[in-house]
Amino acid sequence: MKLSGRTIFITGGGSGIGRGLAEALYGLGNMVIVSGRRKEALEETTMAHPGMAFMELDIEDPASIEAAATRLIEEYPELDVLINNAGIMKADEIDGPADDAIVASTIATNLLGPIRLTSALLEHFKSRPAATIVTVTSGLAFTPRATHATYSATKAAIHSYSLSLRYMLKDTAVGVVELVPPYVQTELTGAHQATDPRAMPLQEFIDEAMRLLGTDVDEVLVDRVKAQRNNAGPEERAFFTKQNDLLSGR
Repeated sequence: MKLSGRTIFITGGGSGIGRGLAEALYGLGNMVIVSGRRKEALEETTMAHPGMAFMELDIEDPASIEAAATRLIEEYPELDVLINNAGIMKADEIDGPADDAIVASTIATNLLGPIRLTSALLEHFKSRPAATIVTVTSGLAFTPRATHATYSATKAAIHSYSLSLRYMLKDTAVGVVELVPPYVQTELTGAHQATDPRAMPLQEFIDEAMRLLGTDVDEVLVDRVKAQRNNAGPEERAFFTKQNDLLSGR
């Protein structure tokens, strides 16, 4: 993926991995537009980086997605990179009745949102000399976390979607790159995660991921996520059990 001279739209760009990517790409001279639901976080991010822009977007709302896509194409006709990063991760232990609100919100944000936004921008991207769609999944797409079953399932679905999208676009100038984070020090599951010593420091992740993004790989896999990524297969249950016992303190 070419990392300079691009016009880049990042969902969930006001914090965590999204903000880290936005700052790194901004530093390479790209035009970066960050989006999200929290205007205050977006304003803080862009004020710290003159020239970076923001756009409010409710990734759960199809009307908000359509409006944002229309505005993006009108205001930034050179747009050629989409990073589908926005996501939520809430516990939904499935050994009892599911909380339907959590399940529905997680699926709408993590799965339907990226699919809808990609669809809304795809014809524009096909008109560009070159374009890139980045889907942010998770190591949990391949080795799920049982206490966050719906989140893990949505990331597995986006991995599957990424494979299909890449295949369907193989004869176009639109590339599809999957970014697979491990457990990273962000506030995705709460403030405690940002200081959890088991998690990869955010800046360390961004630095390694950016080096890989600048190559021609289809999957961006930092070293810390490879065990999860490579575990899927006939013998996956033992590693899955070990990981979940570790995370649950058993």
